[in-house]
Amino acid sequence: MSVRAIVLAAGKGTRMKSRTPKVLHEVCGRPMLWYMLRELRAAGINDILVVTNDELQARIGEFGVTGVVQSEQLGTGHAVQIALQTSEPRSHSQVVVAYADMPLVPRAVFSWLLDALDGNAATAAMTMITAKMPVDSNFGRVVRSGEDVERIVEVRDATPQELLIDEMNAGIYAYDENSLREAVARLKNDNAQREYYLTDTVADFVRSGKRVKPLIIGDPLNVLGVNDRTELAQARREMNARICAQHMRDGVTIIDPATTYLEPELAIGRDTVIYPGTTISRLSEIGEQCTIGPNARLSNAKIADRVEIRESVVIDSEIGGGTSIGPFAHVRGGTRLAGNNRVGNFVEVKNSQYAAGAKSAHLSYLGDASIGEDSNIGAGTITCNYDGKAKHATTIGRNVSIGSNTSIVAPRTIGDGALTGAGSVVTKDVGPGERVAGNPAKPISKK
Repeated sequence: MSVRAIVLAAGKGTRMKSRTPKVLHEVCGRPMLWYMLRELRAAGINDILVVTNDELQARIGEFGVTGVVQSEQLGTGHAVQIALQTSEPRSHSQVVVAYADMPLVPRAVFSWLLDALDGNAATAAMTMITAKMPVDSNFGRVVRSGEDVERIVEVRDATPQELLIDEMNAGIYAYDENSLREAVARLKNDNAQREYYLTDTVADFVRSGKRVKPLIIGDPLNVLGVNDRTELAQARREMNARICAQHMRDGVTIIDPATTYLEPELAIGRDTVIYPGTTISRLSEIGEQCTIGPNARLSNAKIADRVEIRESVVIDSEIGGGTSIGPFAHVRGGTRLAGNNRVGNFVEVKNSQYAAGAKSAHLSYLGDASIGEDSNIGAGTITCNYDGKAKHATTIGRNVSIGSNTSIVAPRTIGDGALTGAGSVVTKDVGPGERVAGNPAKPISKK
């Protein structure tokens, strides 16, 4: 039996008070829509159609799905009508309908819905997720007839007695496709909002003698719908807690998950310890036995084993094993450290390469530089890589000693075993083994 999904994402999201479409607001670095699509695919549902508005339609291609625009906001039933009009009917097919602003729904929910949907449409036309919630919630109330659902009443249309019902509609459904097509064609908008409610399909099925099976979810947080920024923050906290918990189960020590901020799709090796105040994002990869934090920020960082990064920022860079970074260092812009390196206090490294054992321990800026094995960069060193129009490279050989407060006016090459005296301003290349000092730097005469 084939399965397709319709994801409803055309709502204006006015309570977000944002120019960004609601479902593109991020939870732990990914749009809410991204999570819904990920979990549908993980449940084996790859035929997905997203009902969008004009703003979202312009970006829907980023998510690898097809979108159809609901130009007039005439309700959820109208949205499903539009989606079905663009899809060829299928016999013996099931349709999952879900909202894109529910980033916490796990894939198991979709499998549960489909498993509970009887293949015989005369027996069960629909399954739906319900949840026990406080009676002051704004979710539609589930009115039962025995074990089945009789109807769903929206809050605006509910009687005082119906408002006391604590079983509520979570907004995730699975349908027999033929039954769904027939029911949405009969929807009417005779309600307070003059909208076509998808939930009215329930009463339609009951009138036709078909069953609607409710499935009560254990944790209502799994079906949290995000309508404003307070709920967005709530979803973010929960998602972050889930991501941290999975890494801890996989052998990572996270000292305080509440103040550690992770994204999906990270790789973190066993016995790595993450201290509070740390943010790790954008597909970063961290090896085993590393120490990250406190107060570190990593983005698109590739970190080998046994690396220590404390109170520092590493962005778009690769760090070799046994390296120590920080505190208060900034490594960015395509930097590559081969391993056993030291980037210390208040050092900024940009688009540079360190060979094994190279060090810059204090107060330096190294941009567009290549530093050879076991070279030492003294405190206050600057590669003057920008002439006002273009960037230029500095090449430093092996076993070089750069004295404190040296300025290297690129493009320059400093040969193996060379030395610069403290306070030097290097405006010419320095040969292998040569000693220079002064402003401008000149060879030191031999006695």
